[in-house]
Amino acid sequence: MLIGFAKRSLESGSARCTPCDKICEAAERQMEWMAYAPRRRDALLCTPKVCWEPIAACVAARYSPAMTTWRPAPRIRLKALGLHWRGDRLLAAEVLDDSGHVKGVRPLGGTVEFGETAEAAVIREFREELGITIEILSSPVFMENIYTHEGSPGHEILAIFDVAFPADAFADQTRIEFLEHNGTKCFAEWFALDTLDLPEQPRLYPEGLKAHLLKA
Repeated sequence: MLIGFAKRSLESGSARCTPCDKICEAAERQMEWMAYAPRRRDALLCTPKVCWEPIAACVAARYSPAMTTWRPAPRIRLKALGLHWRGDRLLAAEVLDDSGHVKGVRPLGGTVEFGETAEAAVIREFREELGITIEILSSPVFMENIYTHEGSPGHEILAIFDVAFPADAFADQTRIEFLEHNGTKCFAEWFALDTLDLPEQPRLYPEGLKAHLLKA
């Protein structure tokens, strides 16, 4: 994806660089847009008279699949999550801190795109990440989640659905490896609720989800 950002737009045989702080914001918005819209990843940000080389490295570093230094977006996000149960165990993906250690787990799902319903978004997310088509079993439960990840604040509205997998999907697996939209390798397992939110054990995110599930 970075090829398009590294290209230099020429006019009359010369190129002029736009100040980096002006470019970085647009470049990062475009990278984020492509990350959440895989079917549009072939799109390039076409800005005339721009030299992308000075910022290509920093943008590449921020979105490198090898990095674990994810940060929440500085805006409210609508996300859709799917709860898949195997008996009394909930499927959840690992959440890592900056050092790569597991700090918690979270049900699978992702951001609702513009013009997309929350139900369509959670179906799409499971198809993209796990390669399966899920069935929606319930109306969504909505939660507001204001949180801090590695010192950075985040704010999201969550639409949470109960979902079912196709017959025999991952039936012989207890741990699933999958890739995020940006290529980051992730792992998910089925966790018993009584093993989460305990000292020296992973947290269940979002905060308050465990209490809600125990009351349901």
